[in-house]
Formats: sequence, structure tokens, C-alpha cells
Amino acid sequence: MTELVLKPGNATLADWRAIYRGATPVLDPACKAAIEASAKAVERIVAKGEPVYGINTGFGKLASVRIPAADLETLQRNIVLSHAAGVGEPMPVAVARLMMALKMASLAQGASGVRQQTVDLLQKMLANDVIPVVPAQGSVGASGDLAPLSHMTAVMIGVGECFTPHGRVPARVAFASHGLEPVTLGAKEGLALLNGTQFSTAYALAGLFEAEVLYQSALVAGALSTDAAKGSDAPFDPRIHLLRKHRGQIETADALRNLMVGSAIRESHRVGDERVQDPYCLRCQPQVMGAALDVLRKAADTLETEANGVTDNPLIFAEDDTALSGGNFHAEPVAFAADMIALAVCEIGSLSERRIAMLVDPALSGMPAFLTPKPGLNSGFMIPQVTAAALVSENKQKAYPASVDSIPTSANQEDHVSMAAHGARRLIGMIENATAVIGIELLAAAQGCDFHQPLASSQPLEAVRKVLRAQVPHLDDDRHFHPDMEKAIALVREGALAKAAGAVTLPAVSGAAA
Repeated sequence: MTELVLKPGNATLADWRAIYRGATPVLDPACKAAIEASAKAVERIVAKGEPVYGINTGFGKLASVRIPAADLETLQRNIVLSHAAGVGEPMPVAVARLMMALKMASLAQGASGVRQQTVDLLQKMLANDVIPVVPAQGSVGASGDLAPLSHMTAVMIGVGECFTPHGRVPARVAFASHGLEPVTLGAKEGLALLNGTQFSTAYALAGLFEAEVLYQSALVAGALSTDAAKGSDAPFDPRIHLLRKHRGQIETADALRNLMVGSAIRESHRVGDERVQDPYCLRCQPQVMGAALDVLRKAADTLETEANGVTDNPLIFAEDDTALSGGNFHAEPVAFAADMIALAVCEIGSLSERRIAMLVDPALSGMPAFLTPKPGLNSGFMIPQVTAAALVSENKQKAYPASVDSIPTSANQEDHVSMAAHGARRLIGMIENATAVIGIELLAAAQGCDFHQPLASSQPLEAVRKVLRAQVPHLDDDRHFHPDMEKAIALVREGALAKAAGAVTLPAVSGAAA
């Protein structure tokens, strides 16, 4: 397993992507001094005996209740157990690991008042693949992702369950088998661990990384569909896009044009084609996909900033032993970023489905109906297009912004919340839907190009067809379609399309491409 040195406050999207893909984060030792100073500041605050929220008071609406020094450890344990109130399916392990790494990096910046041993436990859990079972529903994305982060923290004190290399087991069993010791939480530590946006941010980052793969795959499938339909590459001429000036549009057009360079199919109808313009699903790919790229990049900027921030409450300033209560736990930036990703994912799938619909329609494509040599006897791609339409419709419903909703909680103390948690959590499902649509388009586009043989497409697109045809043969007569779709979808999900077309550099959202 690859180790990655994590620099709290200065991590890149490439760092977070690597952790999501399986790298083990190891904290930069330089952060130890800040952690120690913050913990010592909490000790001095406690010694003064003055009421300070989250350290020696109750929480939320109960902030006015003073807690004696003898009960501070119990206070922190109680908040963890009482707040571990999530429901639903567990977080995927990859997302839970990312959440833990985000929390570790936040605490290590020395503004949360936790001890080094508490931060070390998170690092050791990650190193040993001891990952808390965290129910994924129950956060409204304000006052922190309280319920899911409480389930994470409960495991740290020996309560709950873990995913381990040996299966799902009770936390204490997992700790014993890996030589780990549960921590007894000190003053402020329970609140620091369960307060913050790391659950929402982890899901949003996971969505961003998968959306980048989706975007690149859709570019490749879109170029192949353009060739299958004998569409024009003139709309990808750089002069058009330089006049509009949007960076994403310019880069998308460049990629589409380069994917088609050298196509004999394209050359076959460059002169004498009676069609004047292609449908928007072909012609406007740079405008739609470029806008999606720009939106994803804006979301990436927001999430990179959020991932490097400190979002619990109160925050500890060791230079003068000050604990300041504020609202960094409010996940509105994450909610907006998640909504932007959702919009981009929805549109990427929507445009792809229109290309599938165009290819199966003989009036538009000029090819046999439903891309089968014997329409009528065979149905060909009739129902795969219906499936794509169903998935796109589902994504349209899911794309409704989560950030515009709010339900007051905690007896109106927390009277405006972000709903970032489910706004980010929906992204993986939306991307799975759109991935399936792109997989169906890949099959349809390859089938369409088959009708143009012996003419070949460009070298990059023929490389993509070769990867597909190694697993899915040309469709002559109807056969069980589902296995073909599953293989094509897997190629999209794995990023195999972009890799096969590797001679062409595809735009990335940020940092090194996945």
C-alpha cells in the first residue's frame, strides 16, 4: 500500500484523490508542535474554571449548563454516544477512509484542542485498514456532520463496528487484533471529532473524482458517436471557441477535434454532404461539456479549500488561550459544490442519451433502425436507449439543489442548515447512472461505426473500439443484452476509454488526471 505524506492545510486535490484510491496518509511530523500547543491551551482553559462552550458546558441548546471538572471525560463520551444516531447503509469504505483523513488533517492544524495520541489513533486505524462502520444518513450539514462523525468517533472509544481486512467486526475485536487501544477522550476532544464537515466533504470529493472520469469518458464516447453518425468536426474548429473565450469550451473542443483527427469516416463525407448542420447533441458538445468542465473546476476549487480548512467549534487559539465559538461547521460551501457537481453530471448524461437516441433513429443517423441489420426481426438497441432515458430522468430529479432546503434543528438553535450531506451523498448514485448511459452510448457508437466498414475512425477512437470489441462483439442478431452493457459500463467506470485514447490529452478537472 502506498504511503502519502499529508501536509495539513496544504494538501492538494491529487493528495485527496490518492487517498480515495487507496493510499495511506501519514501526517507530516511538522504538525506535532501545533497539536501539542493546542492541547496545552485546553488544559489551561480548564484550569481557569471559567465556562467555555464545548469544554466545560453542555452542547447546542444546552450550552448554558455548566459541567464540573470531574465530569469532563464523561461529557465527551456522552456526546459521542448520544450523537451516534445515524441510519441507513454504511458509507463505502473508500469514502469513509477519506473522511478519516480529512478529519485527521483538520485536527492536526492545532486549532481543535485535541491531543497527539488522539490524532495518532486515526492515523493508525487508517494504516491498519480498521475503518468504522458509519451509517450514511442523519446529517443536515450544519453544526457539523454530527451523526456520521459520531459513529466514527465511537469506534475510537471502542464502541460500534469496523470494516477490517478480515471482515466486519466489533470495534474492540478489531482494535485487539491490530494492536490498537481505544482512547479515553479528554476535554474538548469528543466535540472536536464529531464537529466538522468531513463527512460531506469526503462524499463531495469522491463525487468530484468520479465525475472527472465520467467527463473524460463522455468526451471519448461523444467523439465516437460523431463519427458513427458521420457528423462534422467543423463545430470543433478552435476559431469558434476562442471567440467565446470560455476555457472549458476551448479545451473540450480541442479534445474532440484531436480525437477525430485522421478518421477515414470523417474524410468520406467532407465533400458533397447534403447535411448543413448536425443536431445539437453533436454540434454543441464543446458548449455543453465545456460548461460542465468549468462547473466541475469551480467545485474542485471550493472543495480543495474546504478540505484544507478547520471546521469544528469552538476553535482554540493557543497564543492567548482563547476559545472562539463560530460557525465553520456550516457546510454551505460544500452544499453549493455538491449541487454544481450534480448539475454537471446530469447534463453529461443527458447529452449522451440524446446521442444514443439520434444513433438509433434512421431518419437522423442514416443507419438501420435501432442499429440492427435486420430491424423488425431484431430490436437491436431499442431498449438500451429506453434504459438510458430512464437513468437520465432519474438524474434530473436527483439534480434538484440540496442547498436551497433547510429544516431547523436542535430546538431552533440550529435554525438554518446546509443539507450538504445528502447533497454530496447522492453524487455517487448519479454518476453510476450517467456511467451506465455512457456505457450504452459506447456500444451504440461502436455499432454505428461498424456499418461504415471498411472505413476506419481515427487512431485514438479505433483504439477505444478495440478495447470494447475485446469484450463485446458486434451485434448481428439479438442476444442477451445485459452482459454486453455490464462490460461496457465497467470500461467507463474504470476510465478505460480515456486510457485507450491516450494519444490525446483529455482535459482534467484539477491536478493529475485519475
